[in-house]
Amino acid sequence: MSLDTLFRPFEYKSLRLKNRIVMAPMTRSFSPGGVPTPAVASYYRRRAPEAGLIISEGTVVDRPASSNDPAIPHFHGEQALAGWKHVIDDVHAAGGAMAPQIWHMGIVAPHASGWKPPTPMEGPSGFVLPGEAGGVAMSECDIADTITAFGRAAAETKRLGFDAVEIHGAHGYLIDQFFWAGVNKRQDRYGGATLPERSRFAIEVVRAVRSAVGEDFAVILRLSQWKQQDFAVKLARTPDEIAAWLNPFAEAGVDIFHCSQRRFWQPEFEGSDLNFAGWAKKLTGKPSITVGSVGLSGEFIAAFQGESSRPDPLDELIRRLTRGDFDLVAVGRAMLSDPHWVSKIREGRHEHLKDFTREALATLS
Repeated sequence: MSLDTLFRPFEYKSLRLKNRIVMAPMTRSFSPGGVPTPAVASYYRRRAPEAGLIISEGTVVDRPASSNDPAIPHFHGEQALAGWKHVIDDVHAAGGAMAPQIWHMGIVAPHASGWKPPTPMEGPSGFVLPGEAGGVAMSECDIADTITAFGRAAAETKRLGFDAVEIHGAHGYLIDQFFWAGVNKRQDRYGGATLPERSRFAIEVVRAVRSAVGEDFAVILRLSQWKQQDFAVKLARTPDEIAAWLNPFAEAGVDIFHCSQRRFWQPEFEGSDLNFAGWAKKLTGKPSITVGSVGLSGEFIAAFQGESSRPDPLDELIRRLTRGDFDLVAVGRAMLSDPHWVSKIREGRHEHLKDFTREALATLS
């Protein structure tokens, strides 16, 4: 199938992208003390001539327990922000565009190193899994401070010269924990029996971010149905439930929905082959990004557990993109292991595409 659709420019608010390929956010843990190093800047710069948009690894907002890993980058503090300024200047010098992904992990499993944040991990009700405590329940003051921290991080995004900002609301981290009835047992206005009720915290985060960056700066929201704690969770079980969940975000200021699936080709509901990104675009009218094992044979959770993946054809992806199901395509592991993946795809050099192995996670190549 023709690759022309994949290499068309895309423009939306502050974004001016040379193609439809997004480098997906991927945790790297190469920022000691939360400060991105020159090696981190070089890693992103190498991919800037290739991807239309780079979305950074998750970078945490200013809360004491927003991270469980001492080498996850921060998006607050003088040294960390100086590191990010180096990153975006290098990306722009190489002809790229970039959005940081701002993040709060919430309550997750302790880091393998044994490192712990200075205060207990925090979430909607103190649970890491349904019925399993792993931290503390956030007070309304904690919630208000966290919302403010997201707004401050977004303001820094624009001040430093980034092209957009992404809010991480997926994969069982803090924002997603508020969505998930299994771990959000709150009895106040941040809980509730329905998904739209449990979305109040995320809506307030989006409003704070939109207020901080203004109307013309692109705001992306990453969402998923599945959780790292439970792959089978489905927050919205019908198209109507998707609409009731996502449309308030569009109204609050989300410009682009980044819809994470483990495998992009899997339909979201019976009776249609539309995936999550396809339904998000159809029901909100907003652009969407698809993601999930693009260009590789295996899915990414298995890859982090040691399973290798081989290059896979893009025919189904191109078919859906050409049909207009979604607007942008996020590529993760293939670009992590090979900074020249985009050029090889564009030039038809498929024999030069690399397998993905776990060893690629150990370097910033």
